[in-house]
Amino acid sequence: MPVGNVNLSKLLPIKGIKIGVTEAHIRYPNRKDLTVFEICQHASVAVVTTQNQFCASPVKLVREFIKTDTPRYLLINTGNANAGTGKDGDMRALATCQALANKTGVKPSQVLPYSTGVIGETLPSDKIIAGLDKLLANLTHSQAQDNWLNCAYSIMTTDTIPKGHSETVTIDDITYTVTGVSKGAGMIRPNMATMLGFVATDANIDKNLLQDMLIKIVNKTFNRISVDGDTSTNDCCTLIATGQVGDLIDSENHAHYMPIYQAIYKVMLTIATLIVRDGEGATKFITVKVTGGKNTADCTKIAYSIAHSPLVKTAFFASDPNWGRILAAAGYAGVDFDQSKVSVALDEVKICERGGLADGYTEPLGLEVMTRPEITIHIDLGCGGGQVIQCILVIYHTIM
Repeated sequence: MPVGNVNLSKLLPIKGIKIGVTEAHIRYPNRKDLTVFEICQHASVAVVTTQNQFCASPVKLVREFIKTDTPRYLLINTGNANAGTGKDGDMRALATCQALANKTGVKPSQVLPYSTGVIGETLPSDKIIAGLDKLLANLTHSQAQDNWLNCAYSIMTTDTIPKGHSETVTIDDITYTVTGVSKGAGMIRPNMATMLGFVATDANIDKNLLQDMLIKIVNKTFNRISVDGDTSTNDCCTLIATGQVGDLIDSENHAHYMPIYQAIYKVMLTIATLIVRDGEGATKFITVKVTGGKNTADCTKIAYSIAHSPLVKTAFFASDPNWGRILAAAGYAGVDFDQSKVSVALDEVKICERGGLADGYTEPLGLEVMTRPEITIHIDLGCGGGQVIQCILVIYHTIM
C-alpha cells in the first residue's frame, strides 16, 4: 500500500526530549530493539492503554506508575510483548525499571516500560538490563534529540515501514512543535490507541488537561482505525508536553489550546493512517463516513459494523459491487433508523437513495469504483427531522 507524502526524514526534535536507541539482541541479532526516552523535569505526561482485559505486564506497570509519579523515562523493547507471562512477567518488567532507575538516579516508578512483540514468551530482562549502558550512552549523543526516526525503526515488529510525523504551529510569534511515532500493522482494533504510540510537544500544558486532550484525540484517530478487528494486549499511547515553550495552558479556553490540539490531532491522524496502510496483507484502503445519525454513538456502531463485516471485506477484496452487504451490515449494528431515509455512495457514485437503488446507478459504475485502491463509503442515515448532524466517523480500514 502507498504511504502517502509523509517525509520521515523531517521528524522534528522536541525541546526537553532525548532519545537513545541500541541493540539488545532481544529476539534478533543486528537490529535496534531497545529505546529510551529521557523527559525533562516538570513535563506533563498522559497515557491511554488497551482495554483488553488480558493486558501485558508492562501495561499494568504503566497504569500504576502514571497515577503515582511523574515519569522521567520511557523504556521500550521490541521482540517480546511480555504478555501472558504471569507474575514472572510482572517481576521482569519491574526489574528493568529498577535497573534503569538505578543508573539514572530516579525512582523505579518514574520509568514507564513498554513492550511489543511475541506474546507468551519470557521477557529476556537480562538482555534489556545488559543493554542499558549502551542505551544511555546513545542518549548522551549530540544527536539524541534527533533520534525520532531511529526510534520509529526500533519499535517496529511486523511493520514494513516506520511511522512518524511532525507539525508546527505559530501563535502570537510563538512556534510550537509536535512530533510522534508509532508502530503497528496487525492486531489493530485498538479500543484506545495504537499498539505503541509516542507523541510529544514542547508546549506547556497542564497534566489533567493533557490527559483530557489525549483521550479526545485518540477517540478521533487511533480508536477509529481497524485492520483485523483484534485488540492487542499491549496497546499504549503516550503524550508528553515538555513545557519548554510558551506559558502554561491550563484550560480549553486558553487562546493557544485549540491550535495545539489541532496540531497534535493531525500528527496522530497521520500516523494512525500509516498503521492501516501498512496492515498485514492489506490490498485496499477503505474509509467509512457515517452522517445523519441521532447521535455519535449510533454512527460509530454502524461504521464499525460495516468495517468489521467479513462479507463487506470480501466484496471489496474481490472488487465485487455487491453493495447490499453494506446495507446489511448497517442494519444489524443494533441502531434504530428509518431505512427509507438512508443513502449510500462509494466515492462519487451514489448507489442507494431513500433505501432503494439510486437513479442512474449501473453495475459497471459500481465495478469501476470498487476496483480503486482507495475508496470512501459515504452513509447518510437521514435522521434528525431535517437537521444536519455531522457525526462523522472515519475508519481507516484495510481489507485482508
